[in-house]
Amino acid sequence: MLLTAPKQPLRREPQAMPEPDPGEVTIALSACGVCRTDLHLADGELPQARYPVVPGHEAVGRVIACGSGVESPKEGELVGVPWLGGTCGVCRFCRSGRENLCDEAVFTGCTRDGGYARFLRADARFVLPLPAGDPLRMAPWLCAGLIGYRALRLAGEDAQRLGLVGFGASAHLLAQVARWQGREVFAFTRPGDTAAQALARRLGCAWAGGSDEDPPERLDAVIIFASVGDLVPKALTWLEKGGIVVCAGIHMSDIPAFPYAWLWGERMIRSVANLTRADGEAFLKVAQRAGITAEVVPYALSEADRALADLREGRVVGAAVLDCSG
Repeated sequence: MLLTAPKQPLRREPQAMPEPDPGEVTIALSACGVCRTDLHLADGELPQARYPVVPGHEAVGRVIACGSGVESPKEGELVGVPWLGGTCGVCRFCRSGRENLCDEAVFTGCTRDGGYARFLRADARFVLPLPAGDPLRMAPWLCAGLIGYRALRLAGEDAQRLGLVGFGASAHLLAQVARWQGREVFAFTRPGDTAAQALARRLGCAWAGGSDEDPPERLDAVIIFASVGDLVPKALTWLEKGGIVVCAGIHMSDIPAFPYAWLWGERMIRSVANLTRADGEAFLKVAQRAGITAEVVPYALSEADRALADLREGRVVGAAVLDCSG
């Protein structure tokens, strides 16, 4: 499913199995998650994107061919392909364990073809080995889970009262991790989204309401998955002193001006940029230990446009996932 230009419908294209280049693997895909970042790509809001491109960066499948020089993974292994598709490996960011900030990074489904397809070529060094399980339910782990987990780490271990704004694919996975860690979770949905609020309560959240409401008590940290800049100052007013607001999206509308008093008291705002392979390895261990389960709404690969539309309009409860195997 090819995106030829911003604001255009996806175009179905025939696809032969691509031969892997040296250092690459070819993967027969089973599933690919549909991420809000894909909407930003479709809307032309990601300046690094190249078009035409096959979207999708939550891809799961089995390796069917290995290029020269590849020792791992091996043919037949179940793997996931996340957003970070490659880095230079030599810049100061890469050398200091911050490969997510590499200026030469390539991104799956954005600057190289992604997982809205039957087959996918990927840099073998950047694929993640996955445990046995349902590919449809593991696909959201590859971005919703990884970015959420990185955001949780940046929120700090001391953040016991945690707010999650935008209770979609990332938040519903992260809520399970946070509850497993013993944190108290407060879920903020689109105003009036009773289905998402019901899911939040079922997953153990202490409170669930609209983003137009105030939580019943002060929070230690708020992670914002929604791409609405107006929510940042609002989240500051929910914080306890010393609290942090983490902006977890790759794109956000402008943050409006707000009184310094809302920030005072050593409150903090920070962003999350991409992810690292170490994030992936850490989250996959936690996901298995905590028994994380994704609530998924499946779509056929040919229904990718409908999945994106449903995500945009808030009709997806949990995570939208394309079945690439049919």
